[in-house]
Amino acid sequence: MQQGRSRGARSEAESAADRLSARFTPSGVAAENRRTRLVVARARTLRRWQSGGKRLFDAGTSTFLLFLLFPLVAIALGASRGRFRRTPVLGRWAEPVDILQFDVPGPLRGIGLHHLATLANIMRGDLSWVGPRPLTEAEVLPAERAQWRRWEFRPGVLNLWWIRQRANIAFGSEWESETEYARTQSLGGDAGMLARALPGLLCGGAPAATSDTIQILGHRIDNLSMTEALLHIRNHVSSGDPLQISFLNADCVNRAWNNAVYKKVLNESGLTVADGIGLKLAGRILKQPVRQNVNGTDLFPRLCEQMAADGSSLFLLGAKPGVAGGVARWVVEHYPKVRIAGVRDGYFSPTEDPEVVAQISAASADVLLVAFGAPRQDCWIAERLPQLNVSVAMGVGGLFDFYSGRIPRAPQWMREMGLEWLFRFLQEPGRMWKRYLGGNLVFLWRVFRRRLQRGPEPGKGVPCAR
Repeated sequence: MQQGRSRGARSEAESAADRLSARFTPSGVAAENRRTRLVVARARTLRRWQSGGKRLFDAGTSTFLLFLLFPLVAIALGASRGRFRRTPVLGRWAEPVDILQFDVPGPLRGIGLHHLATLANIMRGDLSWVGPRPLTEAEVLPAERAQWRRWEFRPGVLNLWWIRQRANIAFGSEWESETEYARTQSLGGDAGMLARALPGLLCGGAPAATSDTIQILGHRIDNLSMTEALLHIRNHVSSGDPLQISFLNADCVNRAWNNAVYKKVLNESGLTVADGIGLKLAGRILKQPVRQNVNGTDLFPRLCEQMAADGSSLFLLGAKPGVAGGVARWVVEHYPKVRIAGVRDGYFSPTEDPEVVAQISAASADVLLVAFGAPRQDCWIAERLPQLNVSVAMGVGGLFDFYSGRIPRAPQWMREMGLEWLFRFLQEPGRMWKRYLGGNLVFLWRVFRRRLQRGPEPGKGVPCAR
C-alpha cells in the first residue's frame, strides 16, 4: 500500500515537472505566446464586430426615424429658422463634438421637438443610442480622462446611470456605473438597456430636489439616499446612542392600515426609509417624491463594507434555524473584518424572550439585524431597544433568505425595471400572491383615494404580532 502511494506521488511529481518543462522550454514559451496572440486576436475581432454592429444599428435606426418623423422635423426646422443650439461635449476618444438641438420656441420645446436634431448626431456617429453619458470638458477630472476604456465608446442618449437613477437604485457613483458598462458592454446588453429604459421614460425619474421628510398615507418617511442612511448608522455606532431603523414598503403600509400600534412604531422609529417601487409610485402620485429606494437587501453589503472599515460587530437574529448561520458565513467570506457577535434563529417561544434579549445584550454588538417579518420585527425592537445594548437595530424582513442562499434574488436588470416584486412572486406564487397582487392593488387604490383627498383614517389598534 505504502509503495503504491509512493509511486503515485512520484508520478504526480514527474507529471508536474513535465508540465513545467513543456511550459518554460523555448518550444513551450513559443506555444504559449501563440495561444496568447490567438486569444487577443479573437477578443479584438469580437470587439470590432460588436462596434460595427452597434454603429450599423445606430445609423439605421436614426435614419429611419428621421424619415418617419420628417413632418415633425420640418416643423421644428421651420420654427427654428435653421438655427441650432450646440452643446459641446467630449465624444469617443474624448474628442470634442457638439450635440445639436433645434432652437425652437418654448411650447415646441415642451413637447420635445428640439431633441429631433439629436438624431443627426446619432446618424453621423457623434452619439450612440446607448453609451456613457456625454460629458462636458469641465465635468471630466484628469484622472478620469486617463481611464481610456470609458472613452472607447461613443456617448449615449441613454446610459446605465440614467436608468438606475429612474429606478431609484443609483447607489454608487456615476463613474462606477460607466466603468461597469465599459467592462460588460455587448450588443445584447445594449438592447437590454434600451428595454430597461422604457419604465424610466414612462414613470419619470428621481426628482432634482426633494424634502428631507415626506408623508405617505400618514407615514413619516426620512427621505434619505443610501449613502445618507449609512452615514446615520456610522454616527450612531460611533456615539453609542440606540437607533431603530424601519424599512417602509407597500406591504408595511397595508399592514399598518388597521394597526395603529404598528403605525405608531413606524412613525416613532429613529429612522424610517422608503423601500420599493410601490413607495416611489405613491410618492409621485401624492407629490411627495422619494429620493432613493433604500431597501435592506441593497444596504446590507454596503453596511458590511462600512463595518469592516470601522471594525464594527454584527448580531443576526431571526429566520428559520440555520439561515442566520448561512448569512454569518456569507459575511465572514466577503467581509472577514466584520466581527459576528452572535447568531440566533427566530423560532423561540415568548418564555424564551428574556434569554434572547440577555444573549444579545451580553454580545455588545454594534448592529443588530432582526428578521422576524413585519410587523413583529419592528414592534419587538421598539419594545426592547433599551435592553439590547446595541447602537443600531433594524428589522430586515426576508434579507436573511437572500444572503444565506436559500432564495435567489432578482437579477439586476429586473431591479432596474422595478420588477423585483414580480421575480419574488414567481418564486413562491402560492405564498406571495396575496401580498404582491392583491396587496399592491389595495395599496395603489388607497394612494389614489388619498390623492383625491378621500382617504379613510386608519382603524383601531391591534397587537403587533407575526
